[in-house]
Amino acid sequence: MPTDLLTPESLVAFLTLLALEIVLGIDNVIFIAILTGKLPPERRASARTMGISLAVITRILLLFSVSWIMGLTQTLIPVPGEHGGLSGRDLILLAGGLFLIAKSTHEIHGKLEAEDHGARQVGPAASFAAVIAQILLIDVVFSLDSVITAVGISGELWIMVPAVMIAAVVMVVFAGPVSNFVERHPTTKILALAFLILIGTLLVIEGWDPAVVHDFHLKNYAYFAMAFSLLVEMINIRVRKPGKPVHLHNEPHLPKGSAAIGTKAPSGG
Repeated sequence: MPTDLLTPESLVAFLTLLALEIVLGIDNVIFIAILTGKLPPERRASARTMGISLAVITRILLLFSVSWIMGLTQTLIPVPGEHGGLSGRDLILLAGGLFLIAKSTHEIHGKLEAEDHGARQVGPAASFAAVIAQILLIDVVFSLDSVITAVGISGELWIMVPAVMIAAVVMVVFAGPVSNFVERHPTTKILALAFLILIGTLLVIEGWDPAVVHDFHLKNYAYFAMAFSLLVEMINIRVRKPGKPVHLHNEPHLPKGSAAIGTKAPSGG
């Protein structure tokens, strides 16, 4: 074990990394919650468990492949000017960011602008395999960003491994509550999709020019905006009168009185 394990610098690096890993983990959970919400209620738990498991496994595998990840920084596509070129890591972040932006925008459109006829019933289009495939794709992007963040902050496995593992445990513990909360409150689902668009934009910027993100501390501003927006939404939920939430388009019908709806069945009389 390293002799400088409990130095102030090591503790600050560990706590900073842990906080960032937890934020990235919750972002991952939110996306999984939104995707699994398109499935019938009886299949959501198994899809969520599989999605979280894939996310944790991907993080662990990437964490112990740090040398391979560092190899992704070699230029693959030259770009004229001062940029230097795009590496494998840059291409993954660019593709993942564009996917997040496109997918989240499509989800918002589908939930707010889609036609009513037949839109609320989840059919074969939202198949279990398709949802898992999308979860796996975004797990890779979030996991790569997670491990790159870990390497950038610390670079020491004995700091990175505990931080990533604790964040993975947080993902597993909060996956159910986060998913249920998002399902009970449709406005938070739209807010979460807006967060994912913001995160996708950050990934695109970081993929094109990482220095811009780091030099201007864009992630700090983005996470502050997300935290403030979430605080405002929590206040709204707290002060507004309880009632049956509005069903968004492309949402499966749930049984009356179901806990997933988040409202009690109206009493007789």
